[in-house]
Amino acid sequence: MLEKISAVIGKYMAFIVVAVAALALFVPKSALWIDTSWINYLLMVVMLGMGLTLDLNDFKLVFTRPKDILVGCLAQFTIMPLLAFGLSKGFGLGTALTAGVILVGTCPGGTSSNVMTYLSKGDVALSVGMTSVNTVLAPLLTPLISYLLLKTTVRVDVWAMFLSIIQVVIVPLAVGFIINRFLGKHAQKTVKNCLPLVSVTAICLIAACVVSHNSERIFKTGAVVFAVVILHNLLGYICGFLLAKVLRLDMSKSKALSIEIGMQNSGLATSLAATAFPKLAMATVPGAIFSVWHNISGAVLAGIFRRFDDKKTEER
Repeated sequence: MLEKISAVIGKYMAFIVVAVAALALFVPKSALWIDTSWINYLLMVVMLGMGLTLDLNDFKLVFTRPKDILVGCLAQFTIMPLLAFGLSKGFGLGTALTAGVILVGTCPGGTSSNVMTYLSKGDVALSVGMTSVNTVLAPLLTPLISYLLLKTTVRVDVWAMFLSIIQVVIVPLAVGFIINRFLGKHAQKTVKNCLPLVSVTAICLIAACVVSHNSERIFKTGAVVFAVVILHNLLGYICGFLLAKVLRLDMSKSKALSIEIGMQNSGLATSLAATAFPKLAMATVPGAIFSVWHNISGAVLAGIFRRFDDKKTEER
């Protein structure tokens, strides 16, 4: 029964997250009971779940398909940060919102990208491989790139950001990986089948918490920050897909690269904003909006991508 419920929740994840976030935005009292101090622990649950799905084969991609992983890594940590910086400056965002948008851009992809790649009939192994490698690199690259882009605007606590990513991302990921390594095949199957239920619940709680506690700020920012977040996400998809085509990757890889670059671990960005910029309350807003939006756009894009496969491309 749990596996069936989990499968349904995984399938309709985007709609569930959007509904929860909308309720939290327009009726903030419905989710104010979720304390902001829970965000890190909820993220740890999500990353533990991701770790439980990983095995050595996911990391073997680094050696068996180094070009694909290298492209994904370079694209992830250049395209999205530069888009974030350009859009923030172009739209004249204030210091706090700029910091928040850039944090979204410098974070790795999250588990949502793996789900959307699967739904789009893309290269899931490549998506998981890119997410895993980029997540492992995040403790170094996320603080470093954030510092380089923000050093003239605001003081970036690089050390605090590094420690936060280790605690919230790397440790639970490693624990999940180790547990998975020693679980029997039957236990692995059961755990993996139930993971969507746990992960989506945690993601919904994070979204509800962030949106409800920032609902007033979100309304105050007006349409500008929404425009920046939406463009950031959509341009990420487009740049990822165009890069794949320039490199002549097949359609399944193109889908994975597009989705992986466009979708970010915005929950982590929100958590880091509170850790690295405690005096800039508005820095959490872009991550909160991105958390909701990319699930909508990702589901739509997956539906479009499902209509295209390598055979159809070849026929044309």
